[in-house]
Parts: sequence; C-alpha cells; structure tokens
Amino acid sequence: MIPRQESGEPIKVIIADDHVLYRAGVKTALSAKKDIAVIAEADNGMHLLNMLKSIEADVILLDIQMPVMDGIATLPEIKKLNPNLKVIMLTMVDDHSMITKLMELGANSYLTKTSDSEIIYEAIRTCFDQEYYFNSLTNKALLSNLKQRTFAGPQKLMQQEAQLSDKETTILRLMCDEKSTKEIADIVDLSPRTVEAIRDKLKVKTGSKSTAGLIMYAVKHKIIDEQL
Repeated sequence: MIPRQESGEPIKVIIADDHVLYRAGVKTALSAKKDIAVIAEADNGMHLLNMLKSIEADVILLDIQMPVMDGIATLPEIKKLNPNLKVIMLTMVDDHSMITKLMELGANSYLTKTSDSEIIYEAIRTCFDQEYYFNSLTNKALLSNLKQRTFAGPQKLMQQEAQLSDKETTILRLMCDEKSTKEIADIVDLSPRTVEAIRDKLKVKTGSKSTAGLIMYAVKHKIIDEQL
C-alpha cells in the first residue's frame, strides 16, 4: 500500500463541533495545507455518526461538549464503526481525569480549543502517521492517573519487567520525550523503518497494545522520570 503522503491523496478530516464560527476558523486554517482535506462538518454526535455511515474519513476533530449527543458518548460509537479512525478530542477544559477517560475510550489525542492551527495540523498529521499525538496535557494526565492507580492498588498494575537492550531503552525514552520516528532515527543512527520495527518489538516485549501503553510501561518501570 502506498503511504497517503506519497500517493498525493490528502488526509480526510471531519470537524464535529456545534460552534459554526469555530468550525469555519479551523476549516479555513486547514485549507492552506495541501495534505489535509476537510470533507464534512457535523454539529453534534448523532449527526456525525449518521455521516460516517456513508462517508469515509481518516481523522475526526470531535468537540466534547455538543447538544443532542456529546463527544464523550460519541467517541466509543465511532470506534465501534471504525476502530482505525483517528479521533482528536477538542475542549476548553484541561481536566486530567477527563483526558485519561477519553484516552482509555480510544481517543488518539486531546487538544484545547485555544490550540493554534499549526498544533491542530501537527496533531492530525501525527495521529494519522503514528496513531497518537502526545502533548503536555495528555502526558501529565496519563502519568498523574498512573500514579493514583499505583498508590491505590499497586498489585493490580504489576507487570513482568521485560529485558530491554540499551538501544530499545534509548528508543523508548525518546518516544516518551515526544520525538518523531524520523527524529529518533537520526539520534540513534538507524533508518526510520528499523526504528518502527523496534517500536513494534517493544510492544510485544512489554505486552503493550499501543504507544500509550509503552509510555505507561516506561513510567511503571522507572525508565523515564515520573515528575510532572
């Protein structure tokens, strides 16, 4: 399969938000990006789910607070329809418990609605290419939640420690430091494809299903600093 960015086909985005002006602003900003195409807009979750029955998208920008059906209720329904569809949650609130809940429900990133257009573009691009877009909001929420769970019941979180090579440990630390695959490849002097292979091997070794799981593993086993 030819990668989307090499085939010339843009990433198809749907904006779901009940504020017309916000949708218009984001759509206008993204229209300047040749590799992004906003193909539809929805003003509530029910409207969006009906759209997804006939429209194929790659990434959804989903507002948390909407009438009729909000983003929290809509997110799991989107993942039932298409588990591979990337969903970026939008909100005005920086709420650690909410962020963790949404990531556990399948969100691929979480942005405040004050984020500028370049951040939104970067999140779309990164989620499409690498499944998740981590930023200071998501990292702090995941680490904070992990600490609370560990304190409440560490026995439930015990996971056998994998034997990682120095190279694997370095790559895991760089992933936790929000480095892209290309940046990691440059730092460790490997090809991006080799880095991706090591990342997949890390998931198998640690029993993690996703990049978020790898970061959780790194914190639990003190591979990275837990300070927020």
